[in-house]
Amino acid sequence: MATEIPFRRDFAFRYGEVETLSPLIRRVVARNASPFTFKGTGTYIVGRGKVAIIDPGPAMDDHIAAVLGAVAHETVTHIVVTHTHLDHSPAAAAVKQATGARSFGFGPHGSGRAEERAGIELGVVEEGGDHEFRPDIVLRDGDTLNGPGWSLTATETPGHTSNHLCFALPEEQVLFTGDHVMGWSTSVIAPPDGDMSAYLRSLDKLLKRDDARYWPTHGPAIDDPKPYVRAFIAHRRERTDAILARLRAGDRTIPEIVAKVYIGLDPRLTAAAGRSVLAHLIAMIERGIAESDGPPSPTARFRPR
Repeated sequence: MATEIPFRRDFAFRYGEVETLSPLIRRVVARNASPFTFKGTGTYIVGRGKVAIIDPGPAMDDHIAAVLGAVAHETVTHIVVTHTHLDHSPAAAAVKQATGARSFGFGPHGSGRAEERAGIELGVVEEGGDHEFRPDIVLRDGDTLNGPGWSLTATETPGHTSNHLCFALPEEQVLFTGDHVMGWSTSVIAPPDGDMSAYLRSLDKLLKRDDARYWPTHGPAIDDPKPYVRAFIAHRRERTDAILARLRAGDRTIPEIVAKVYIGLDPRLTAAAGRSVLAHLIAMIERGIAESDGPPSPTARFRPR
């Protein structure tokens, strides 16, 4: 029986308005809804008086104005980026210009990517990357940012992107999970920067933590997160099994596999499903259970090994 992921899609909010979520957390949601962003990017403000902004969001004037308006009488001390996709990091430049705050993140887009991985054509650039963002301060696993009454500790969680970070707020026992774990949907893993093997290791890493709640950048909070993470891991393993079954049945191309594995898929998500299948296939090649004609790519032919 397939694992049922208990998705959470009830999400009440108003675009452009600052919402108080807890004593230390506020949020402003951008009007950039899509099949990949759910209702939009949720920019978080942590602290009071001297604050950090997490994932400033897309380069949309109305969203930037709303975020700056929410902190108009406060000092922004940190601009924190979970990863460099176009719905997360581009607004950092405008927020920095307006506030003088420094930006913090793992590094530029692709900076965590392995030099060689299963022979993949690393020159291929996936859609949606923000290639302009460069953090003023580079963060690594365990690095901590501090403000009055709050702290944010970076946890490296590559997979969705190679430079993905989550941030723990121990004062409230919560984790800001970016796109690594979301309540409304699974994450897209798009090679070459997306890495399914790394993603699964990063999910395993979260199971060793004791966070009581996750705040993703898209959608509602996730309470009691460990069973949710376990369901994500089980889902990805089942997807690998389904892809391997299709290879054994004679399917050789990614479009063939998508058509058989993703029954009833929204046509707008077909390309994303193909990228996810490619990510699974690369991980399967790394494990030695599949192979491809030449480097794995969207147009390669695959077979079981």
